[in-house]
Amino acid sequence: MAMKMGWIKNVPHVSRLREPKVRVRWLEKGLARVLIDSLKIDWMKDIAAFALLTGMRKGEILSLTWDNVDLNRKVAIVTADKAKSGKARAIPLNDEAVDILSQQPRNCESVFSCNGERIKQINRADFKNALKRSGIVDFRFHDLRHTWASWHVQNGTPLMLLKEMGGWETLEMVNKYAHLSGEHLTKYSGIVTFLAHKDTSSTYQSNNKLASL
Repeated sequence: MAMKMGWIKNVPHVSRLREPKVRVRWLEKGLARVLIDSLKIDWMKDIAAFALLTGMRKGEILSLTWDNVDLNRKVAIVTADKAKSGKARAIPLNDEAVDILSQQPRNCESVFSCNGERIKQINRADFKNALKRSGIVDFRFHDLRHTWASWHVQNGTPLMLLKEMGGWETLEMVNKYAHLSGEHLTKYSGIVTFLAHKDTSSTYQSNNKLASL
């Protein structure tokens, strides 16, 4: 724009900023089940399981209110003021997520509450102790979101759809999970083969012998 306005003669080179490398720590489903069972506080079990089922960020879960949940349509809304990207998005709820929400008390505006009070923070001690009991190391609460995304990719969810579901701003942010799935490459794996062509190989050798005579 500065060049178009005549303020500068040439467009200076501006290096493109790259998304920093992010660790992707995730759990197998069996170990995730062990982690949930190892939590001692019931509402911690619900919040952690809900994170695994929806991929919602901790802040999005704890700020979720009943007026943004529709159990009949199986959808929850993350409002723009609560979303990290500043953009509202709909969260599809599967049957297990709906079941968790259905069991929450309705005596508070917030979905996840304790004794009528909104839960403002997870119980870090309970989560830390559950990790120890489960034998899980190098794992944080936010890694539940990574786990959810990893499961989706491994089961064939397209990265563009995952981007929308998870509320990532760029596809590059989602590409860190791409290595977990090879389904999009499988259909091309049969193009290069040679071991099955034994007859062809024998014919080729015979032709070479005849040529040498």
